[in-house]
Amino acid sequence: MPTPFKPFRRDVLLGFLSMATAAWAQAAPHTAPLLLLAKEAPQGLDPTGYLVSEKLDGVRAYWDGEQLRFRGGGVIAAPHWFLARLPKVALDGELWMGRGQFDVLSGAVRRLRPHDAEWRQIRYMVFELPGAAGSFTQRYERLQRLAEPLLWPHLVAVQQFTAASSLALSQRLEAVVRAGGEGLMLHRAGAPYTTGRSEVLLKLKPEQDAEAVVVAHLPGKGKHAGRAGALQVRTRDGIEFALGSGLTDEQRRHPPKVGEVVTFTYRGLTPQGVPRFATFLRLRGEG
Repeated sequence: MPTPFKPFRRDVLLGFLSMATAAWAQAAPHTAPLLLLAKEAPQGLDPTGYLVSEKLDGVRAYWDGEQLRFRGGGVIAAPHWFLARLPKVALDGELWMGRGQFDVLSGAVRRLRPHDAEWRQIRYMVFELPGAAGSFTQRYERLQRLAEPLLWPHLVAVQQFTAASSLALSQRLEAVVRAGGEGLMLHRAGAPYTTGRSEVLLKLKPEQDAEAVVVAHLPGKGKHAGRAGALQVRTRDGIEFALGSGLTDEQRRHPPKVGEVVTFTYRGLTPQGVPRFATFLRLRGEG
């Protein structure tokens, strides 16, 4: 007996096409936007002449006026209602769910099809107007004028403040870290817009962080037998070392691939330049 004809389901087809389009957008070749990247703040820095903000543990996101992109250039599949409220000017900032929520956030923003319930918890914390004229102070004031009148909780101009002395800066850092934050960012108040890694933007953390390329997987022993015991990584200075601390059981079963870039924290260097107390933080990916 012939199989009964099933009516065409337009919603299923549209859902499939939406996922396929998102997958193509993320996988298609893309050019990374030119963004300003921070350097490590020196010890005892005099904060005079800087505007200071909290360092957010979010996912870097660049809005070009039409599309929201990762730092690496890939398109972020954000809901239409989220994108429709963003102004038609370039913005640079972090997608953020709150302190200590990076893993949840990262999973949410990398979905090929966004979940509304997750995006209702995400804020776009903007801290720069790429390519705009004037000093950073002037650009920050423009950001405030863009975001505040909208009265929309998903677009926030990151709060900037000043610190009167190195002691005041250290006290603010301690307070932020004690509350669960990562650290502070310091931007020269009078700096024009620039891109690349520059001293006009500094990051201040109780621990330093850096990136390294995975060059090999070292086999585990004991309770880690049969999975990765550590990652053999190489820094941009050519220093190689084993990075095992901080890896979860899942990451040991499915470690970052050779050639991928990871972020790790450390506390100073040995005389040979090897990071002390290095701990895996996260796969850089496109965040």
